[in-house]
Amino acid sequence: MKNETKANMNGWKSFTFFHRMRGEKLFIMMLLVWCIMAEIEVKGQGKEITKKNITFIEYPDFPGKVSTWGSIGYNAKYNTVFIGVTNHHDRVGFYEYNPALKKMKLKGFINDLGYLRPYQWQAKIHSKIVFGSDGMTYFTTDGGESREEYLMDHPAGYVGGFFMKWNPSTNTMTNLGMAMPYESLKDIDIDMETNLLYAVSYPQAHFLVFDPAKNDLRDLGRLGSSHVPRVIFTDWWGNCYYVDWRQRLVKYEKDKGILVFAKNSLPAFEGTPGGKIITGITAFAKDHENKIIYLVTYGAKVIAFHPQKEGIGPVEDLGGVADTGDQPEWTPYVPNLNFGNNGKLYYLVGGHGNYVKENATILMELNPKTHSRRIIYEFPSNELGEATGSDIKDKDGNLYFAGRGELIPAPGQASSEYFEGKPNSQPIMVKFNPTKEVQK
Repeated sequence: MKNETKANMNGWKSFTFFHRMRGEKLFIMMLLVWCIMAEIEVKGQGKEITKKNITFIEYPDFPGKVSTWGSIGYNAKYNTVFIGVTNHHDRVGFYEYNPALKKMKLKGFINDLGYLRPYQWQAKIHSKIVFGSDGMTYFTTDGGESREEYLMDHPAGYVGGFFMKWNPSTNTMTNLGMAMPYESLKDIDIDMETNLLYAVSYPQAHFLVFDPAKNDLRDLGRLGSSHVPRVIFTDWWGNCYYVDWRQRLVKYEKDKGILVFAKNSLPAFEGTPGGKIITGITAFAKDHENKIIYLVTYGAKVIAFHPQKEGIGPVEDLGGVADTGDQPEWTPYVPNLNFGNNGKLYYLVGGHGNYVKENATILMELNPKTHSRRIIYEFPSNELGEATGSDIKDKDGNLYFAGRGELIPAPGQASSEYFEGKPNSQPIMVKFNPTKEVQK
């Protein structure tokens, strides 16, 4: 009996030792897996992002170019990016970038392509460049604020902004006509199902609905005053959104042909000035898989909007765009936003004198699931001083921004001397991929 008991005890010890060893090995294996996963997660967060993930692409054959605005868009049918580049006076170049060929090409100038007469001069394309399901390309034109306003009643003043259509297969432009006398068109969007166009005018902030097939233009009246909000956007059903003077979302329900107003304003930091509230949204990007539209406000808030087919959907406050230190939280300027294939948001902070870091533009990454954000790259403002563009991503996951460098005089150098004979900024297109290297 004692021998049997001893044998049982030895067997139990062997059993427990064996399982203890298995447990230790399992623990070590789990620890190794956790370390590997953690490393993958760190890499996924973009800590390895370097200058090789970013490249600048210049616009050829336009010596007098000065800037770009929100005038950029991606044509999914042709896998091309279109950009409007301006001298900010009376000459606007229309460019096409082919990612497969890695080639930027000037397609022509708007006044020539659209057969505009001298008195119909246009200072820039301020709107997005949008596309129908057939690949047809649409944008609107703008007078350039100072020249438009100061010469509005002058014989050589601004006649008004136009709707334009570009056919990429034939390389031809069709002038669809002027929207409103003396009014610029600041932004455009499209219902891809019907090719119904939406636009907003400047300086009176009229909301317009234009059916190019029927040549039918509807003016739904003024939705704001003072500084005109620059950005409109559409949802999955082709409804269009703008903001009113209180920064409430205003939705055009296309099936009913009516405007619907949100009850509450979009989230804002306490103390945000009214001028920033009035200006509303500066950029957006869409997560098609999860049916979320991310927004950036002029008051530096990031918002997740969950649209509904009828009525206004809920909004989620994701916080500020960046850590502002001693500055008010609502001060950063972010007129751009992109959504990466890795599920994270990317945007550049800086421009119009509003920088988080002195003379530096920062590239930010925001994880909308965790609300965590971090700086992943910094640019001297003379290299990249501002960037615009909403939701520009090609089929390979490359993200695009319409940027420009702001030339800065040396200490003690007079601005008039420094800028004599040359513009004070130079436009470039920014191509960025958070997970792999990019080429021009």
